[in-house]
Amino acid sequence: MGYRVAVVGATGNVGREILAILEEVNFPVEKMHAIASRKSKGVEVSFGDRTIKCEDIEQFDFSSVDLVLMSAGGAVSREWSEKIGKAGPIVIDNSSAFRQDPDVPLIVPEVNPDAVKLARKKNIVANPNCSTAQLVVALKPLHDAAKIKRVVVSTYQSVSGAGKEGMDELWNQTKAIYGLGDATPKKFPKQIAFNVIPYIGSFRDDGYTDEEAKMWDETHKMLDPSIKLTVTCVRVPVFVGHSEAVTVEFDRPIAPDEAREILREAPGVLVVDKQEHDGYITPVDAAGEHAVYVSRIRKDPTVENGLSFWVVSDNLRKGAALNAVQIAQLLDETGVITPSSGYRTLTV
Repeated sequence: MGYRVAVVGATGNVGREILAILEEVNFPVEKMHAIASRKSKGVEVSFGDRTIKCEDIEQFDFSSVDLVLMSAGGAVSREWSEKIGKAGPIVIDNSSAFRQDPDVPLIVPEVNPDAVKLARKKNIVANPNCSTAQLVVALKPLHDAAKIKRVVVSTYQSVSGAGKEGMDELWNQTKAIYGLGDATPKKFPKQIAFNVIPYIGSFRDDGYTDEEAKMWDETHKMLDPSIKLTVTCVRVPVFVGHSEAVTVEFDRPIAPDEAREILREAPGVLVVDKQEHDGYITPVDAAGEHAVYVSRIRKDPTVENGLSFWVVSDNLRKGAALNAVQIAQLLDETGVITPSSGYRTLTV
């Protein structure tokens, strides 16, 4: 007994990760459908110890499922999510298409689980930007303890955030440079191998990029609109795992040791913070893991009541697929969704 589930975008990086995590966490699936574009119809993907063939999104009857996990990009989501929601199932959308829609909850379960009560307004729940997800998991417990006034973030975002094409470009450029081959950029605006690019998304009139704007807009929606937030998003030559250098100003003094204790008790957070040569987490350490890691917690002496720290997480997991699955678990636990069999799990 369980849910009838469809994963849209099943052949992509995040889609495959969603299928893997649903199996890992034993989400109750009665029937799984892998959905993709017509050109991918028949392509096989793995779900547990089985392989399933992709079905064409144009031909699939979405009224036959309870839950749809959408990870096929903003254009596909804008075309399909509302239609699917009207057919009955709840859509968990991994794109930016509905994140700022007031009738669509934007959820990180460790941060704002109560927003799930809005899920039936449009039968759509939005998954946040990958960099926002890990940031707010770290900020939420600190904000509860000592109200946050201002945050300054610099991201170090892996190429997997740009999909398989981004990962292929880093791999191919690295080989080309070592082999004196062609390293001409195709996916990214500049060479990514052995380089960093301070530009993700597209420029806005104010000089920020839309990727940077997503981070403050989403933090305001999920956590607190009064928090002042400035962001610089940077693409780095890392395959998987986003990192963030974060500086926070609070409305009261908070010592590094107090912050460590607060974060150690927080859901979804693991503190690895020793003043040793390897006493911190890197993207390589976080790849394949569920946690948001916080390291290098220290006082910022340049502002009143300031702390600085380092945040790392697997962007394909907590930044995308894992958070989507955790939203599915939250919908199940709260009874917002129930399978056609009437069975419902009692724990997340």
